[in-house]
Formats: sequence, C-alpha cells, structure tokens
Amino acid sequence: MSYPVASPWYGTKQIDNRTWVLSEPHVHPIFSANIFLVLGSEADMVVDSGMGVAPLRPVVDALRPDPERPLILFTTHTHVDHIGAAHEFETRLVHPLEADELAAPEAYSLDTSGIPDRLAKLFADAGYPPLWPHLVDALPHADYDLDAYRLHPAPATGTVEDGAVVDLGDWQAEVLHLPGHSPGQIGLWHGESGTLFGADAIYDGPLIYEGPGMDIAAYAETLRRIRALPVNRVLGGHDPAFERDRCHRIVDHYLALWGA
Repeated sequence: MSYPVASPWYGTKQIDNRTWVLSEPHVHPIFSANIFLVLGSEADMVVDSGMGVAPLRPVVDALRPDPERPLILFTTHTHVDHIGAAHEFETRLVHPLEADELAAPEAYSLDTSGIPDRLAKLFADAGYPPLWPHLVDALPHADYDLDAYRLHPAPATGTVEDGAVVDLGDWQAEVLHLPGHSPGQIGLWHGESGTLFGADAIYDGPLIYEGPGMDIAAYAETLRRIRALPVNRVLGGHDPAFERDRCHRIVDHYLALWGA
C-alpha cells in the first residue's frame, strides 16, 4: 500500500509561555496521543512520547531555549501510544506498576490486521472511527519501512508514586496515581495554575475503560478524585485542552454511565 509523505511528522503548538503540545496527526485517532513539553528554570519535562513513528527528541530539543538543560521524560502509562519514543530520553520516570512494561515492551505492529476483533469492537463501541489498514495514513519519509516499526526497551531511571513531586526549578507538580485505564497510570497536578495533566484518565473524547488491565471501579474512584480538584485546565492524553465545567460534565457522564 502506498502512502504520502508527511513532513514534518509532528505537529507543535504552544499552549502558554512554558508549555507546548506535540501531536502525530497522521496516526489513527485512537492512537494519536498528546505529548507535552514543559519548560523549567533548572530542567524541562516531556509528558509521554507518542507512537515514536519518527524521532521525537530532535523536535523537542528544537523547542527548548536551552537544549543542554536536563530533560525528564514522565511516562503516564505504558500503552503503545504513550511510550513509542521513550528510549530517546536519558531520564525516564514511570509508576512502579508499569516499570516492567517500559523496560520490556510487548511487540507492536503498525499493521492493524493483527488487532483482535474484541479490541477493534471496543474502539468502535467507544465511538472511534474504524481502524485503517495501518495505524498511520502517511509516512515520515519516502523510504520508511512500516514493517520495521517496533517499541524499544527503555528501562526507567526512576519510579514515582502518588504524592511525589516533579521539580523543574521554578515549576513543581504533584504526581497523582490515576488507575482504571491502566493499573499504574499517573498524572500531574500543578496546583499553582490549577492545571491537571490527566493522561488517559480524562480527555475530551471517548474514554476507554473496558479492556486488558482496566478496572471500572478504580476508574470511578479516579474520576471522583479529579472532580474534587480545583481544576482550571485539563491537558489530557488525547484531544484538545478543556476547562473545569467540561471536566465536571465528562466525569459526571461516565459516573452515571457506570452507575457509580
């Protein structure tokens, strides 16, 4: 199958004076995750690393005022669309429950013919468009080999649990354990601005809550915890940012759906 070339591969958008969001617009919407770059005075941080179809680190470094400043990769959870370029970063943080998967990720293909029917149905039932033949509709360069795609081992250099603090110098955020979508999913709460990096616990699109490693009861507790935060802005694992009222509507919808 022939695909067009999309260059640059990554989309970049500045959210505020210290935060960027990067995206892979030619990845299927189910797997096109947000990648955030947060700039600090002593260190910078990347939240998640996408599918890694093309090198991510050079794009990130081009956005940083000082590419020599320390750079932390904060992995919210180890689903394929959040760890693709993790191996490109020297400092890697993840929750202990998902450290093994980061160090030895399962094999994954861009060819969707191997995705089990039950998962394809799960995605369709959640409201996503049908799967494409591959998880991409373009190539990052003309000689890109779709069959050569793979996840690389990226052992954590540190683990973080609920209540830990990520410190970039002039910016600190608290780690929140947000299980349900995955056992060791974590987000970040920046209380000073009321910003929640919600990972796949909450975003403005169809949430995935039934599947391998997922737990609706734990997810409901996570959503109740999120609703109790004085949120001003949510930066989710997918889809655009949104504010408090929308956050509450999303939470209330799913809690009602689950009878929780």
